[in-house]
Amino acid sequence: MISGHGGNGIVSGRHEKFVPRGGPNGGDGGRGGDIILVAEPNVTTLLEFRYHRRFEGSPGGRGEGANKHGKNGEDIQIPVPVGTQVWEADTNNQLADLSEPGQAIIIAKGGRGGRGNARFATSTNQYPLLAEEGELGEELRVRLELKLLADVGIIGLPNAGKSSLLASVSAARPKIANYPFTTLEPVLGVIERFRDTFVMVDIPGLIEGASEGIGLGHDFLRHIERTRVLVHMVDGSALDPLDDFRKINQELVQFNEDLASKPQVIAINKLDITEVRELQAEIREQFKDYSEPLFVISAATHEGVDDLLNKVYEVLQETKLRDATTKIEIDINNIPVLRPRPRREPIKINKQGNVFVVEAPRVARIAAMLDEQDWNARIQFLGHLQRTGIVRALEEAGVMSGDAVRFGVMEWEWE
Repeated sequence: MISGHGGNGIVSGRHEKFVPRGGPNGGDGGRGGDIILVAEPNVTTLLEFRYHRRFEGSPGGRGEGANKHGKNGEDIQIPVPVGTQVWEADTNNQLADLSEPGQAIIIAKGGRGGRGNARFATSTNQYPLLAEEGELGEELRVRLELKLLADVGIIGLPNAGKSSLLASVSAARPKIANYPFTTLEPVLGVIERFRDTFVMVDIPGLIEGASEGIGLGHDFLRHIERTRVLVHMVDGSALDPLDDFRKINQELVQFNEDLASKPQVIAINKLDITEVRELQAEIREQFKDYSEPLFVISAATHEGVDDLLNKVYEVLQETKLRDATTKIEIDINNIPVLRPRPRREPIKINKQGNVFVVEAPRVARIAAMLDEQDWNARIQFLGHLQRTGIVRALEEAGVMSGDAVRFGVMEWEWE
């Protein structure tokens, strides 16, 4: 990815007939276009990047006379799926994790436009001959990875039968045993429904106090944030199934209110137990005040599971349609920059053989635009070096008259 280069500033003066003293009016160059990654809920894969691997921002326009600012380069917005992680290809460092719809980040910032000569005017230099070359854009090689997000999350207290449900409807093989916290890591399974598929995740059992970090609560709850629909498993053989249901929902609210607003489908499990089968009408009555769809199932025998999955699929399609029609507003002026450049650049002097190399990018960009044949321009450039502290830095580094000094691509005999 290469962001756009900034446009050059120019040296220009006023030449109107009735303006006797004229003056500088060289405009600044425009900034280069940024490259922005945006998490779009309508994009589901990274397949497009197999064929389109290079993105290059447009450059900024050159400044013009009459203090006209160059045209800014157009930004490139690249849509990626929600859950995309950005890694630096060369160092393998993670740069960003776009985990929320509409989240955006400037992956490569466009170069700043160079200053025109009007910006260098002072009381002692009323017609500067200096202008600045546009800043180069950033070049970055990145690797995009899609951290698989589950469409449906199965939540509930330990031993509610979440793993049994996932094992009965997919090829996933979570650990199943008759004790709490059998599952310590989320387990993913792919469910086939109506010639379509969706991903379901078994979230390890939550407990009361999970929102405060008790157990592995925060780790588990973060996984729920990345799902669209929740299947709330309730142990039908528990002493008070409704209280168990309320406890988990309360933990969701306390951790993040947005979690509690996710669509839920209630699954009362363990219909294969005689007591649950006999009391299912009473259990349904307990949940009558809740609008969420409710199913009484047996994950062990698969009874009622097909009806549950049909409803889950229906709710999932509704959420996808709603997300697709929801317009995401992106504040282009407040997108974080992945690697912001400092406004003030440190001055470094390195000696390479007999050449003193000045590492000061802004000065190098002025030097690139300097007319070396113009003695006045050279004098003004030296004055700029004095004002910015570069002359002092060179003297401290031991520069002598006749030594070669390099500013970017320009090499100058020190006088």
